[in-house]
Amino acid sequence: MRAVLLLVLSFSCVHATPQSSRGMIVHERRDGIPSGFVKVGPAPSDQVLQLRLGLAQGDVAGLEERLLTISTPKNPEYRQWLSKEEVEALVAPKPETIQAISAFLSENQISSKPMTPVGDLLSISVTVGQANRLFSTQFQTFKQVETGTESVRTLQYSIPASLKDHLDFVHPTTTFPQSSKPPLPQTSPVPKSIFPGQLNTTVERRTLPVTCQNTVTPACIQYLYNVPTTPITQSSNGVGVTGIWGSYASWADLELFLEAFRPSAYPQPIAYNWTFQSINTGQGSVYPSSPLGWGRTLSASVKYVAGLAADVPLTYYYVPSSPNDGISGPDGVFGFLDIANFVLSQSNPPHVLVSSFNSDETAVSGAIYNTLCNAYMQLGARGVSVIFSSGNGGVEGTAGGFSCTEFMPTFPAGCPYAFFSVTAVGGTNVQNGLPEVGSQASGGGFSTVFSRPAYQNSVVSAYLNNFGTQTYSGLYNPAGRGFPDVSTVGDYVVAVQQQEGLYYAGAGPSGPIFGSIIALLNDEEITAGRGPLGFLNPFLYSTGQIAFTDVTSGSNPGCNTNGFPAMAGWDPVTGLGTPNYAALKVAVTL
Repeated sequence: MRAVLLLVLSFSCVHATPQSSRGMIVHERRDGIPSGFVKVGPAPSDQVLQLRLGLAQGDVAGLEERLLTISTPKNPEYRQWLSKEEVEALVAPKPETIQAISAFLSENQISSKPMTPVGDLLSISVTVGQANRLFSTQFQTFKQVETGTESVRTLQYSIPASLKDHLDFVHPTTTFPQSSKPPLPQTSPVPKSIFPGQLNTTVERRTLPVTCQNTVTPACIQYLYNVPTTPITQSSNGVGVTGIWGSYASWADLELFLEAFRPSAYPQPIAYNWTFQSINTGQGSVYPSSPLGWGRTLSASVKYVAGLAADVPLTYYYVPSSPNDGISGPDGVFGFLDIANFVLSQSNPPHVLVSSFNSDETAVSGAIYNTLCNAYMQLGARGVSVIFSSGNGGVEGTAGGFSCTEFMPTFPAGCPYAFFSVTAVGGTNVQNGLPEVGSQASGGGFSTVFSRPAYQNSVVSAYLNNFGTQTYSGLYNPAGRGFPDVSTVGDYVVAVQQQEGLYYAGAGPSGPIFGSIIALLNDEEITAGRGPLGFLNPFLYSTGQIAFTDVTSGSNPGCNTNGFPAMAGWDPVTGLGTPNYAALKVAVTL
C-alpha cells in the first residue's frame, strides 16, 4: 500500500499544476490528438530529445511597424529595406530574457547551443525523463496512420512562472509532424510529341493555343501572362527554392526540361548558375528513390523558376527528413524554420523565396506559428518576397481523409503581414481555354489563427457579402485572414521527373510560377536603381490590383461540399486573379 502511495506521489510531481511548489504554469496545450495520429504509449525515459527553446524577441512590434511602413506604396520610405544588422537589432532578446533563461538552464545543469545569430533560438539535448520533470509533462509516442512513422510529442507542457515573459516555446512538444499533399501527376504521362516544345516564344496577349489546354509549358505561361523571354541580368537577383521531406533537386531532369522548353535561353551545353545548399546535414544533389514521392513537387518548382526566369541565380535549400519521425525536418516544423533562419543568416539573401509545400494549421502550435511568422517577417523587412503555394487539397487542407468537421486552412499560406510576410498563390485551369477557372484542387479559405489584415478588409468583406455569411456557417472563420492572394495556372503543368514527363495539378506549381514573375520584375527594378519588391501584399491589394485578371468561375470542393466559389473580385480560390506582367511593370512604379 505504501509503495502504491509513493508511486502516486511521484506521478503527481511529474504532472505539476500551476499551484505546485515549483511555480509551474501551463504554457501550451492541445485539446486532443490531431487527426491522423494514434497514441502508442509513454516514450522511453532514456530516449534523447533534441529540443529547441524559443526566447522572447526584443521588439517584434517595432519590426512589424517598420515592415508595414516600408512595404506600403505611396509611403516616403517604400522599399527602403532594412539591413541584416538593423533587423537583428530589433529581434534580439532583451538582457533580462537572456539572464532568466541562462539561470534556468544553469540550475538544471543543461548546456545549450544558439541556433540563430542573435540567440533567440537555443538547442538543448535532454532525455525524455529529464524533459518530463523540467516541463511537468509526460512525453508520449504517437504514430501517424498514413505513414506509420512514430514521433515523440506531448499534448501539454508547463514552464516556471518566472519564465512566462521570456520563453516563447519548447519545441517539438505540441506541434505534430504532418505530411503535405504534393502536386500530383495525372494518370497519364505527357505525350512524347511535346518534346521538344513546339510553341514559339513571342509574347503577346492572344487566344490560348489549343496545345496549352492539354499541356502547360513555360511558353504557355508566357502567352497567358505576357511574361517576357528576356533573361535575368542582375547577379544579385537570386531565387531560393525550398526542399523538404526527401525532395531532392535533379539537375539532369532540369537540363532535359530546359532543353525541351527553353532551348533558346539555354543553348547546349547548358551553362547555369544553380546552387545546392544543404541545411542540417542534407546531402546529395540528385533525385534518389523516394517512397513518398515528395520529389514530384521539386520537379515543378525548380524547373519553372529556371524555365521562366532564365539565367536566374537559383539556390535550392534542402532540409532532410528527421530521424525521429521520418517526415518533419530536424526543426520539427517540416524544415520551414531551419530554412528561414539559414536565409536570415546570409548577408545577401535571394530576393525571392518560394515553396510548394504546406501543412495544416492544426499541425502547428500557436507559439511555433508566431516564431516562424516572425522569421518570415524579418525576411520581408530585408526585401525578400516569400511566396507559398496555397495547397492542393481544396478546402480540406493537406490531411483530408481522416475527418472533416470543418474546413482546414493551410499553413503557412494563410497568414497576414502582421505576423507573416507571405504571399499565397492559388491555382487555375485552362483546359477549356480562356478565361481561366479556379482549379478544384486549389487551397483557399480563411485562417483560424490570424485575423484578417487591414489591407484585405474591403475585398474580403465584399466577397463574404456576395457569398452569404450564413453559407457554411461553422465550417470556417469569416474573420480570419483570407487566402490565396493571387493565382496562376496550376493544372496540367508539365514537368520532368526521372527523365519522364508528368502533369501536375492544383496550386503546387503556382507559387514557383508567380515567384519567377516577381524575379523578372525585380530584375527590371534593380536595373532601374529601385531595388527589389520585397513583401508584396500591401502592394498587391492597393496599386497592384490593376495588374491582375479576375477569375470568376471555378471552386475548391472538399469536406463533402462544393467549397468556395470564385466570384468577381477577390475570392478564396484564386485571390485577386492572375497576373499580367505588362500591367505589373507599370503598377510597381505608381
